[in-house]
Amino acid sequence: MSAFPGGFVSRARAADGTIVVGFITSMSGAVSSLGIPYDQGMKAALAFKSQVGGKSVKLIALDDASDPTNAAVNARKLIQENNVDVIIGTAGSPGSLAIATVCAETKTPLICIANADPQGEPGAWTVTVPQPAPLMIAGAVAHMKQTGVKSVGYMGFADPWGDLVYNALMQSGPEAGIKVTSNERYARADTSVTGQALKVFATRPDVFMAGGSGTPGALPYLALRERGYKGQFYGTPAIINPAFVKVGGAAVEGLIASTGPVVVFEQLPDSNPTKAVSREFAKALKATVPDAVPNAFSGYSFDAWVLFVAAAEIAIKTAEPGTAQFKLALRDALTNAHDVVGSHGVYNFKPGSRYGNDERSRVLVKLEKGDWQLMS
Repeated sequence: MSAFPGGFVSRARAADGTIVVGFITSMSGAVSSLGIPYDQGMKAALAFKSQVGGKSVKLIALDDASDPTNAAVNARKLIQENNVDVIIGTAGSPGSLAIATVCAETKTPLICIANADPQGEPGAWTVTVPQPAPLMIAGAVAHMKQTGVKSVGYMGFADPWGDLVYNALMQSGPEAGIKVTSNERYARADTSVTGQALKVFATRPDVFMAGGSGTPGALPYLALRERGYKGQFYGTPAIINPAFVKVGGAAVEGLIASTGPVVVFEQLPDSNPTKAVSREFAKALKATVPDAVPNAFSGYSFDAWVLFVAAAEIAIKTAEPGTAQFKLALRDALTNAHDVVGSHGVYNFKPGSRYGNDERSRVLVKLEKGDWQLMS
């Protein structure tokens, strides 16, 4: 038994060089419409590559039931009982921030698949796969400006993701001469946002953007259309999943959103650096989850695995899996990753910054007849 900082004790690992990865997602609860695609992407990733430098990789997956407290408990369990070398997770920003705190206490690297930006020591052990909100919102705002928009209404989750989107909108909107007319919020578990929608509607914005995700992310759009709002809808990468499209139905037809190129990889030119990786991802996904199609969230977990593999190939040259030295080497390799090509973009990280994406990770898409179409 070897002691970890923060009072944790880890069971000894078999000395066979196996690398152990902990995976936390939300297979149930309010965020499951995102958590299930994350799980599908992880299944494809493991099928895509299950060895690193001749060493086997073991994956241990846990469900946090969309609860940040459960996410933290799962992280502690994976570290204390399974001595994982790295954690990948989870489906929501609040849960991811909770995991980041545990990972910092135990000096365990975290590859975050939700959009979260932990600060301080938790940030030092974290890299975040999803594109930063300012990058993605700026793309949507640029389109608003090109089409003569002067005002945009906003409603988002009452949590860190809602804050990230709003702050990014407040940063890029006024710079483009676009006024943000509202800042309404709702909980992920809410079933109605009628009151908030009425307040947004009263500000008479030219267009509307929501800061939600998955199935609950459809509520603002549905409520506004029910109130008779006819303006253009905009969205974020967090609503690019089949459950959102199904629930939103006719209300979200024509919605414009920024997302990663994996969503429309077949529509990309062959010169796009992510297209070949997306094809490999689609092939692995079809082999493991035949009914699934690549989407933003399954792509995030697949890219997390690509980043893990690239870092592990470096770390095993200097340390043995299952040791504190390997975790540190893995963290250092992740936070200094250079030109790692995934399905969402080309990743370049540096210490002190959780995000590794640039404009190659952003495209604009429009929902037409239930399918996302690439906009020129």
